[in-house]
Parts: sequence; C-alpha cells; structure tokens
Amino acid sequence: MAPNMRAGHRGTGPGAITPDGCAVELYARLPVREEPDVVAAAVPQGARILELGCGVGRVTRPLLERGFAVTAVDESPEMLARVRGARTICAPIEELDLGETFDAVLLASFLVHAGDAEVRRALLRTCVRHLAPGGRVLIQREGADWHTNVPRERVDPSGCTVRIVSAEPVGDGVNSVHAEYAFPDATWTHTFLTRPLTKEQFEEALAEAGLRVDEYLTEDGVWVRAVRAE
Repeated sequence: MAPNMRAGHRGTGPGAITPDGCAVELYARLPVREEPDVVAAAVPQGARILELGCGVGRVTRPLLERGFAVTAVDESPEMLARVRGARTICAPIEELDLGETFDAVLLASFLVHAGDAEVRRALLRTCVRHLAPGGRVLIQREGADWHTNVPRERVDPSGCTVRIVSAEPVGDGVNSVHAEYAFPDATWTHTFLTRPLTKEQFEEALAEAGLRVDEYLTEDGVWVRAVRAE
C-alpha cells in the first residue's frame, strides 16, 4: 500500500493512483455524464461554485463553458494538473477552510457515503462552512440498489466496460466495493470503502451538519439540493 493511501482503498493500472485509489489516467479517459446538466439546472446562472473532489475536471470544464465561476478542489496534485480554466486548490476536503463562501458547493462522486462516518461529517461541515447565505449544496448519492445489484456491468460511451464486481460487508454498516474498468488497451481496478445510507439516514446526516433537503433533483433520488436548516 502506498504511504498516503487511505485505509481500505487501493487501485491498480497504468499511471498515478490517488490516495483514495482512483486512477488519474482512467478518469482522464471517461466522459462526463449528466452531472453538468443537473448542476446547471439547480443553481443560479453565473453562480460561484466550489467543486469538492473535482478530479481531472470532467465536470469542471462544462460548468466553466456554461459561465459558472468554479473553484476546483482535490487532494491529488496529479488530478489537478489536468484541470484547465478554473482556480484550483490542492487539499483534503475534510480540512478545507478557504475563508470565503460560494453560491453553491458541489459534493459529487458519492463522497457523502464515506466509509468513515467522521470523514462524512467533516465533508458536510466543509460544505456548510463555505456556503453563502441563500446558497445550495448539491450532493450525489448512491442509487437504491447500488450495493445489492451486483455483480453488474455497463459499456461506457468511451468504450470502457465498467464492472461493479462485488460489495462485501466489512463491519459497522460499511461495504468494500471492488470495481473494474476495462478498455481495449488498458485495465484499472478500484477498491474502496463506502457506507450505504437509506433516505432517512442520509437526511439525518444532513440534519447533523445543519442542512436539510430542499429538493431531490432526479427521479432516482441520486442528486439532491440541500440548504441550511434554519
């Protein structure tokens, strides 16, 4: 295990691997999906957005193209080196304190399901700490059958075969998930810890951080807009 690798996380394949096991070269290949459309419909035009866990900037780029001002945060310098056009900050999300606020804070990539509940609490506190009055937090949740519909696979528009191979309980309500990403010329794997949250558990976690659900933005409940509870 690399010295900076988060416990329970690992990754294999060509190129740099981040502390949570993500492969930089893999994410540079994968296309953006519906995320920019969801974000653009849920925040005011031209909003200042704090994007937490931006990776290589797959979502950052289309948001910039739509006129949003994006500050992109990631703990991996190798990921941030791929981001273009945005202000970038290299730091763990849990420790971030920029001393400024934003119209919207984006917590995508299922980060709210961190296996360590203390990490989840710290992530949500970071969201609240950087939220301007009247601001919104946009959160991406796991789907209802994400841990039970396994194994499963799909072919990405990039030609990548994405496989969720297993989701095995490791105690305290946490699962170890193993995923594979196969291109014709390269294969990556990613193993990580994630905590399934029912709708009620998710809303309780928000309330603990001083947030409440404003709206479930997609029919499957994966995308959520939250606001301050007061």
